[in-house]
Amino acid sequence: MGLSITLTINGARRAITLDDPRVTLLDLLRERLDLTGTKKGCDRGQCGACTVLLDGRRVNSCLALALSHDGADIVTIEGVAPGGQLHPVQAAFIAHDGFQCGFCTPGQIMSAIGMIREGQNWGSGAGDDPERVREAMSGNLCRCGAYVGITEAVLDAQRAIAEASRRDAA
Repeated sequence: MGLSITLTINGARRAITLDDPRVTLLDLLRERLDLTGTKKGCDRGQCGACTVLLDGRRVNSCLALALSHDGADIVTIEGVAPGGQLHPVQAAFIAHDGFQCGFCTPGQIMSAIGMIREGQNWGSGAGDDPERVREAMSGNLCRCGAYVGITEAVLDAQRAIAEASRRDAA
């Protein structure tokens, strides 16, 4: 028995038939669609390695049933740098050494992008406060302890995005 859903993934509309209604969004992305940048860490929603943007909001894809999100717009790490130009958050992670082993980096980047967008949309961003950034990113764990670089990268990217927005508005 196949269940059909349609998802827009990284800007491309995809019709997908699920053989099992229990397949998670994470497993669909990694195993069926070969989007392996989204990592399977704890598979329990505790580490954030599987973070994607679902209709613009950060979610742990290991906890999201694919079937429940028919019609959704999903952005994975593979979709944040169209045309090969790094997203400001990616560039900031490189500039500030916001990674060590790199396993958590895709989830950290997706969470940072979501956090910055949330702040732009609701005016409740972290601003220049490192503690607020750490709190907003607390659902993403780094076993290597690269938190200082991650926090600096998020703050830098947030400033770069705000500056680009001001230039575009002028």
